[in-house]
Amino acid sequence: MRCDAKEFAQMYEEIYKDLYRFALCRMRNVQDAEDAVSESVLAAYENIRKLQKETAFRSWMFTILANTCRKKLRESRDRQKREDGGVERLTEISAGTTDYGIALDVRKAFFILSSEEQEIVALSVFGGYNSREIGTALNLNPNTVRSKRSRALEKMEYVLE
Repeated sequence: MRCDAKEFAQMYEEIYKDLYRFALCRMRNVQDAEDAVSESVLAAYENIRKLQKETAFRSWMFTILANTCRKKLRESRDRQKREDGGVERLTEISAGTTDYGIALDVRKAFFILSSEEQEIVALSVFGGYNSREIGTALNLNPNTVRSKRSRALEKMEYVLE
């Protein structure tokens, strides 16, 4: 797809809040989320010619962001293991959340999920994608996505009770 900087900026402007929310959910802190979104936007802009349809921009961006987050989390885990023998760091609560107790409970419930379950729930909730679209992005059958999302939400509900 041929696209100039202005067109790219317009398409990005429509989805940047959803991208940031997704990244914040996956990365667990503001700075890492901002870095992941920035890296993803730069990668997308550099490779925009590979996008065939403008209508696929949103899902293409979320796929790039999901891959970037996955890579950064893996690198962070590896670095953490080298630095402190694998001790998990505490998650931070993002500024601007009004009820810290609920926010902390939801975060704890979310982080109990496996990485794949987190991705599915985040794409569904923040990205607004249906199971077919998530399945395409993650190379999973849509029925598998639905069952994994359902089980993940049940796990979260159980923890939140």
